Amino acid sequence: MSQGRIVKVAGPLVIAEGMKDANMFDVVRVSEHELIGEILEIHNDRASIQVYEETSGLGPGSMVVSTGEPLSVELGPGLLENMFDGIQRPLEAMRSKVGSNITRGVNINALDRSKKWTFRPVLAKGDKVVPGDIIGTVRENEVFEHRIMVPYGMEGIIEDIKEGEFTVEETVATVKTKDGDLKPVKMMQKWPVRKERPYS
Repeated sequence: MSQGRIVKVAGPLVIAEGMKDANMFDVVRVSEHELIGEILEIHNDRASIQVYEETSGLGPGSMVVSTGEPLSVELGPGLLENMFDGIQRPLEAMRSKVGSNITRGVNINALDRSKKWTFRPVLAKGDKVVPGDIIGTVRENEVFEHRIMVPYGMEGIIEDIKEGEFTVEETVATVKTKDGDLKPVKMMQKWPVRKERPYS
C-alpha cells in the first residue's frame, strides 16, 4: 500500500507525491475524508488522481493512500434490487446512513454483506468445471434468477458444494485445481471496470 501527500488540487484533479509504489488505475483514498479517487497518470513519484467526489477544502499536505486495487464493481445477488451512484455505492443504504443528501467520504459496500440468499446447486461433487460454468442459481426476485458461475481463472473439480442460505461472502462451493489447491467459490465476484469481461 502506497501513501503520499497532496501537492496540488485543481477541481477534481489532485496531484500527490510519494506515490512511487502505486500503480496506474489504483483506487486511492484522499484526505481524512477518505474520498474515492483513481490514479490516471504517474511520473516518478507523482500521481495524477481523478477524485470522484467533491474536493472543496482539500489542500497541499493532505494524505493519499492507495488501496492497491483497481476500480471494480461487485457482481452478485442484490445487484438488481438496488440503485447506485457512479461508483456503485447503494443510494438507499447511503440515505439510511447519512440522510437524503449524499455526503462525501461515505464508504458502503455495494452488495449487502448480511442478507442471506437461497443458493441451489446445479452441479455436484466430482464435476469438472472451467471458468463461466454455472454451479448454481439464486433467485433475487420473482423475475430474475442469478446464475452463480465459476470465476475467471479457476478450473478443476468440485470438491464440495452446498445448498441453503448464504451471504454473498460465504463459500458455496470449493474447487480443487490441477495443482491440488482448494479454491472457494462465493456468490459475489469483484471485477475491474476497465477489464473486458470474458464471454463465449
